Amino acid sequence: MFNNELMADVHFVVGAPGAARRVPAHKYVLAVGSSVFYAMFYGDLAEVKSEIHIPDVEPAAFLILLKYMYSDEIDLEADTVLATLYAAKKYIVPALAKACVNFLETSLEAKNACVLLSQSRLFEEPELTQRCWEVIDAQAEMALRSEGFCEIDWQTLEIIVTREALNTKEAVVFEAVLSWAEAECKRQGLPVTPRNKRHVLGPALYLVRIPTMTLEEFANGAAQSDILTLEETHNIFLWYTAANKPLLEFPLTKRKGLAPQRCHRFQSSAYRSNQWRYRGRCDSIQFAVDRRVFVAGLGLYGSSSGKAEYSVKIELKRLGVVLAQNLTKFVSDGSSNTFSVWFEHPVQVEQDTFYTASAVLDGSELSYFGQEGMTEVQCGKVTFQFQCSSDSTNGTGVQGGQIPELIFYA
Repeated sequence: MFNNELMADVHFVVGAPGAARRVPAHKYVLAVGSSVFYAMFYGDLAEVKSEIHIPDVEPAAFLILLKYMYSDEIDLEADTVLATLYAAKKYIVPALAKACVNFLETSLEAKNACVLLSQSRLFEEPELTQRCWEVIDAQAEMALRSEGFCEIDWQTLEIIVTREALNTKEAVVFEAVLSWAEAECKRQGLPVTPRNKRHVLGPALYLVRIPTMTLEEFANGAAQSDILTLEETHNIFLWYTAANKPLLEFPLTKRKGLAPQRCHRFQSSAYRSNQWRYRGRCDSIQFAVDRRVFVAGLGLYGSSSGKAEYSVKIELKRLGVVLAQNLTKFVSDGSSNTFSVWFEHPVQVEQDTFYTASAVLDGSELSYFGQEGMTEVQCGKVTFQFQCSSDSTNGTGVQGGQIPELIFYA
C-alpha cells in the first residue's frame, strides 16, 4: 500500500513549489503511526481536504517517513537524513527520529561536525550535540577549517568561538571566523570587503582571543587582515610590547583546550647492553578501547646512554589502512622518561575495534624498553586492551618493548 494509489483516501503535495511531488496515502495507516496525523484526520479540527500541501518537507524525506510507517523499514542516506529527522520530529515519529540521530552519530567527523552541531541544536538533540562537541573540541583545527564551518548560522558561530575547550591555536580560530564572514557576505549578497565582513560578524569578532596569539602570529595574520581598525591593531601591538598596556575589547586569557591523557602499558622499564636497538625495523602494538577516544600521539622511550636525537616515523592504522602518520625528530635526555611524538591531528578511534600503532626509530641504538606489559589498562573511564601486532619486526609486543604510551583525548 505504500506510495500506492490503490484505496488511497488522501494525497500530499510535498516540497517547495516547482519541485513538489504528489504522494498518495491512507489516513488510517498514518493515524496509527503518528499522533499528528491522527489529529489531522480524526481530531476535532480534522482536515476534510483530500489534498494536503506540505511545502517545508523534502519529498524524499517524506517518502522515507511513510515507508517506515507502512512497513517499519528505515532507509537512510547521508544526503537526506537531516531532512528525514525534520519530518520525523514534525510528525512525532520518535523511533525514526532516533534512527536518524544514530545515523548522524556514526557518520560524524570533523568536516561535518559544525553543521551537525547547528542542526542538533535546532532539533533539540542533546546526545548528538554532545557528540558534535567531542569531535569539535578534539579535532578543532580540522573542524574549523572545514567547508561545513562556513555554512553554520551566526548563533552556532558564536557558541563555537566562545568554546573554552577548543584544542587549537587562536590564529586558526581567527582564520576560520574570517572564512565564515566571507561566506556570509556571499549569502547576503554583499561585496566581500573588510567592512562587510566585520558587519556580518558583529560582536562575534570580539569573542576571538586575539591577544593570546603569539606576536608573530598576530603580525603575520590578524594585523594584516584589514578587518581590525588601525586603532585596534595599534593597541594590540602595544599590549604585546608596552609596559603600560592599553585596554582591549578582546578576551585576554588563553583557551584551556583539552588535557591529553596517557595510557601507560608497562609496569617497569629497563635497559641492557644488547637491547633495545634500532636499525629501521618497526615496533608495533595493537590496541582497542571500550569507548570512543581521539588518539593524538605516542609516548616513546629514548636513549639509555646519554642525550641523543632520534628521527621517528609513527603511524596509526586500522585494517591495514593508514589513518595518521608523522615523520619527525625528538631529543632524549638519557632518562627513562617517555618522549611525546604527536600526529598532525588527533584521530577518532571507535570502540571495540583493533587499531595498530607503529614506530620506526633511527638514532642511538641502545634505549630503554618496557617490561611487565599489561593486556588491559584502565585510564579514567576508558579501558584499553593490547595484543601483539604482526607488523612488529623489532621485538615489541604486549609483554615488553617500545611504544609504552598512547596519548589521547577522551
